[in-house]
Order: sequence, then C-alpha cells, then structure tokens
Amino acid sequence: MINVTVWNEFVHEQIRDDVKAVYPDGIHKVLADGLTKEGFACRTATLDQDEHGLTESVLNSTDVMLWWGHTAHDLVDDDIAEAVVRRVQEGMGLIVLHSGHFSKPFKQLMGTSCDLKWRVADEQEILWCVNPNHPISQGVNPSITLDKEEMYGEFFDVPAPDELVYLSNFEGGEVFRSGCTYRRGHGKIFYFRPGHETYPTYYNQDIMHIISNAVRWAQPAENARPAFGRTEPKRTIGGKVLV
Repeated sequence: MINVTVWNEFVHEQIRDDVKAVYPDGIHKVLADGLTKEGFACRTATLDQDEHGLTESVLNSTDVMLWWGHTAHDLVDDDIAEAVVRRVQEGMGLIVLHSGHFSKPFKQLMGTSCDLKWRVADEQEILWCVNPNHPISQGVNPSITLDKEEMYGEFFDVPAPDELVYLSNFEGGEVFRSGCTYRRGHGKIFYFRPGHETYPTYYNQDIMHIISNAVRWAQPAENARPAFGRTEPKRTIGGKVLV
C-alpha cells in the first residue's frame, strides 16, 4: 500500500464563493477521495494545522506527497519546506500540482524562479501526451480536452525536465510544458499543470488517472535510503583486516 499525503493550503475554498462552489470541502478532499478509490492510503494536510500538518512522523511515513498551493506560498514555514525537500532527497515522491510551481519546496528543488506567463479567461486547454511509453501516461487518452482552464504559457523557468510527458496548447495560442519529471537525490518529482481552483479539473477521470499513475511512478524504491559512513571490508586487505 502506497501512503499518500495530499497537502493543500486550503485558503481559497474558505474565502471565495466561486472556489467553494467547485470544491466545497477543499481541493485536498477531492484529490484524496479520488486516490483512495485507486487503492492508495491517503491522508490530507493543510496550512492551518500545526506544522502545516507535516509533522516529522507524517513526513517519515509518507511515500508520495501531492502539493497544491497558490495564494499563501509565503506563509509556509521555511523549516517545514526544507523538511519536505530533505524527504524528497531521501526518496519520497513529490507531485506538484498547478500553481504549486511557486511553492517553496518546488522552487528549492528546481533552483530557479519557476516563473511563467498566465491568464484566466475560460480558455480551452488540450493536453497532449508526448511520451506515450512513459508509466505516467499509461491507460490515458493521447489527448485530453479541458473546456475551461487557466492559461500557463512559456517560457516556464524550470530546469530542462528529465522527461517531458505532457504538453498543453491553449485557445489563445500559447503552449506549455505541462507534465515534467525530475529526480532530486533519491526522490522522483512530477510537475503537472492542470488544476485551477475555479474549474472542476480534479473531477476529470483522465486527470485523476494521470495523477494516480504519477503516484505509482514516484513511490520510493525499497533501497531509497542507502547506508553511508565507515564500512568493514568484504575480505582481507593486504593479508589483514583494517581497523
């Protein structure tokens, strides 16, 4: 069983009626419900909880974390963000969703501004699979049409992805690298663009299928935490065992 923690700042849903109408119990609840149906062990964590819900015990028992944030990136405690980064480097998978590109953990892991162009204009987005053999794209239609989404446009200031899995084009003419994989330390990262808070994107079965595939892909390897430090020789060296 893969243990998943869905982190959401959970701010918009409490202060904006248009967001509450789409996600009345929070984006994290919809994501966690969808992943639970796929057989994952899911829990949620939000900004307003103690330690943002990301205590040491929670982090250490998380195989893969989903991160959604937008308006409260600066309110995430630096120590918590750094703890998330350390866990990724140790082997925890990280799925960064939509405006989470500006989150502290993602920016630290990328080492760039992670900036982009954007526009909210009820535009159609077509999400194209450009890597059909990748595990994240398995069992999903080669293109997904979202009737309304926020536009993200290039240039996206991130390092060149290890693998590009999805590319989006928008009604207004822009394109965007919407599904990017990275490896940092022993951990796997997938950035996935769709998911603006005023649109029902996370109710879309194809979108959730991609996220589910990404969780399976990002789960830690069994040997994700290698041993370091002084070690004994496997056989004698120069006729004697060194001490």
